[in-house]
Amino acid sequence: MKEFAQRLLAHETASRKPVGADKAAAFRVCEKLRLSLGRFMGVAGYRSLLSRALAMAGAKIQWLRGLHVQADGKLEGLAELESKLNEEQIAQGEVALVVELLELMVSFIGPALTSQLIHDVWPRTDLSEFEY
Repeated sequence: MKEFAQRLLAHETASRKPVGADKAAAFRVCEKLRLSLGRFMGVAGYRSLLSRALAMAGAKIQWLRGLHVQADGKLEGLAELESKLNEEQIAQGEVALVVELLELMVSFIGPALTSQLIHDVWPRTDLSEFEY
C-alpha cells in the first residue's frame, strides 16, 4: 500500500492539476478523494474517515498532529508547519496519511469499491500494484 500511495503522490506532484494545485500532494489526493467519496458516503462520512486516517498517521509522524480536518472534510494546517519541516519530513507525512486513508477505505468499503473509486479519480493509474 505504501508503494501505491507513493505513486499517487508522485502523480499529483507531477500533474499539479486545478484541484488544490497550490497545496501539497497529499492535500490534493485527499481533496480528490473527498469529492469522490463525498458523493458516496456524504461529507460527514468522509470527514470521519479522514479524521481517523489523520489520527492514525499522526501516531507515526508527529507533525501530522498539527493538521486538522475542517467541517467540509478539507485538510488544513500545513502552511503553518511548512517552515518548520524539510521536504523529507513532509514526504514521509504525506505517504503515512495517504496509506492510512487508503487502508481505511479498503476496510470500510472493500477493495473492489476502493479500486473503482481510485480508478474514477485517476483513470490512467495502473491499479495492478494496488495491494490490499
